[in-house]
Parts: sequence; structure tokens; C-alpha cells
Amino acid sequence: MTIAGEVISKIGKGMMILLGIEDADTEEDVEWLCNKLSKLRIFSDENDAMNLDINQIEGSFLVVSQFTLHAMTKKGNRPSYIHAAPPAVAIPLYEYFVAQLQQTLGRPVPTGQFGADMQVNLTNDGPVTIVMDSKNPE
Repeated sequence: MTIAGEVISKIGKGMMILLGIEDADTEEDVEWLCNKLSKLRIFSDENDAMNLDINQIEGSFLVVSQFTLHAMTKKGNRPSYIHAAPPAVAIPLYEYFVAQLQQTLGRPVPTGQFGADMQVNLTNDGPVTIVMDSKNPE
């Protein structure tokens, strides 16, 4: 991940998390999501079955704030972000989320820079892309 041409964060094997925080999110939502992510068995074992979690592969998390995940496109052609949390709410929850992941992994979690214009490169191995919503935990 780069900002103004400078690499600020990168990981090897692991999960890139695009984190969208909405105005109704709480620390309970963060805790649920961190717990779920740390136990999610999406990495291949020796039989090429998705059976391993992030700790079992000694993988890393990379967290990128992404308010645009809360875009509403029902009316018109310009997305509305009225449900995205304002910075005063989102930044503390973002920081809490990163801290919870670090506690879970027992090591630092690289991040983007909240609110920055970032260029993010992703090699999606598999590919595996999962949408998780703490308000709709299916």
C-alpha cells in the first residue's frame, strides 16, 4: 500500500481487511468481527482444503479504512455515504479494531492511513473474498 508513491504497509500471506465503519457500530461489533476474523478457516491445509486460520499459517492482517463500503446507490447515480460513521466515531473504532487484532495475533497489524488517498495493491489468492457484517452475522 502506498501514499504519494511511498510504501507505508505490506504483508505476505494473510488477509487484507477493508474496514467500513457505520454510524451505528460499537465496540461490541468490533469485538465480534475481530473474533470471527481470527478464527476464520480460509487458508489451505496440506490437502488443499480451506481448513486453517490466520494463526495456523502465521499470517498477517492488513487493515484499510474504507468508508465507501457503506455507499447507498438506490437513488440517483451519486453514491450516498450517510450511514458511514463520521471521523469522530470512525477513528476511535478503527483504532480499537486494529488494537484488538494485534492482541489476537500477538504482533503488530499493518494499516493504511485513515482518510488518506491510498493506492492499494492486492493479490487475491484463490480468490477468496468474503463480506462480513456485524449487523447481519450470517
